[in-house]
Amino acid sequence: SRPSNGLLLLSLISHVSAFYLPGVSPRNYIYGEDVTLKVNKLDSVRTQLPYEYYSLPFCSPDKINPSAENLGEILSGDKIENSLYKISMKLIESCKILCRKTYGKHELQQFEAKIRDEYHVNWIIDNLPAATKYYTEEIGEDGSEGTYESHYLKGFPLGYVATEEDPEPDSEAGAAYIHNHARLVLFYHEDVHSFNGYRIVAFEVEAYSVKHQVDGNWNGAQTKLHTCTPLNPVRRSQPPQPVSGTDSEEIIWSYDVQWESSPIKWASRWDVYFKMTDSKVHWFSIINSIAVVLFLSAMVAMIVTRTLHRDLLRYNSPEEREEAQEETGWKLIHGDVFRPPAFAHGLCVLVGTGYQLIGMSIVTLFFAVLGFLSPANRGGLMTSMLLLFVLMGIFAGFASTFLGKIFGLE
Repeated sequence: SRPSNGLLLLSLISHVSAFYLPGVSPRNYIYGEDVTLKVNKLDSVRTQLPYEYYSLPFCSPDKINPSAENLGEILSGDKIENSLYKISMKLIESCKILCRKTYGKHELQQFEAKIRDEYHVNWIIDNLPAATKYYTEEIGEDGSEGTYESHYLKGFPLGYVATEEDPEPDSEAGAAYIHNHARLVLFYHEDVHSFNGYRIVAFEVEAYSVKHQVDGNWNGAQTKLHTCTPLNPVRRSQPPQPVSGTDSEEIIWSYDVQWESSPIKWASRWDVYFKMTDSKVHWFSIINSIAVVLFLSAMVAMIVTRTLHRDLLRYNSPEEREEAQEETGWKLIHGDVFRPPAFAHGLCVLVGTGYQLIGMSIVTLFFAVLGFLSPANRGGLMTSMLLLFVLMGIFAGFASTFLGKIFGLE
């Protein structure tokens, strides 16, 4: 009967559980468990040319192990590798020394060149890219001071070039300084009613440049620093670490680890990155180009409309009916509409390619709306677009052949 079928359907629905796509399921950490930090490419908005992280002489492990990458990651220039950073769940670290290295003139010039080209460092923890948090002040309509709004930027700068307006002391205008101290701020979410352990939901990095001074003798990772202690952490007011103007420089690399609880759930941890200001997208140029195209298209449409309207009025006028027997104006080319073009083969190929691109875009957007192209699946969008482009070649071939038959091509 119908009531029994309805009860059966409700019982089946009650047993249905949600699922995660492969590669994007959450990971639960227990207290003290190791959290892996991986390094990614160095990128810049000025040169658009990515570099591997260890192409610069950073502190590197004895054996560099690259992570498995898909086709989309390779085409995007990603190069994910392991690092020396040691992080444990909910364990706070202060002034942790990574390594100490002495650099020659050539190595310092490498750092300086990348800093002047505004290169950014990209790190990954639990598949989350590092982000830099900064604030902008909203000025009121009456010119009064407003509230501060927070923004996020992917990665963090490799260093900076000091200016005359630089508020940091001991900075020389025009000199390059490297960020050799990083404060890692990791946010975790805990819900004892839903899962056991902790889930990482945000990863921020505060980069500092500081010329470290050793307090006593050097003792490897156990060395105490005069410029960084748990009670006096690194601040912006300390003398920065230069990489220009010297032939040799000793740099001590260090980092802090801070843990903070967050109400953000794991499913919403990518929301911050969606709202992130991407400096690679030049919105003003895009809007300007669209406005120019629309304006020119409207001008051409208006001219064509006025011309056709004038010709139609003249052809339908009784006074000029006898003169209209002779074909003039646009009627001279009405027969060319059904005439094959001079380069029919090229037109068929272009039309087929258009169908291929349109089909790829529609299917990609369809799967993106369904949630199959999650940003957690790094490189998935690029890989799916390439596969769909190849698959849509079937429809491109059909469209090109169909149009060629219309033109009478063999």
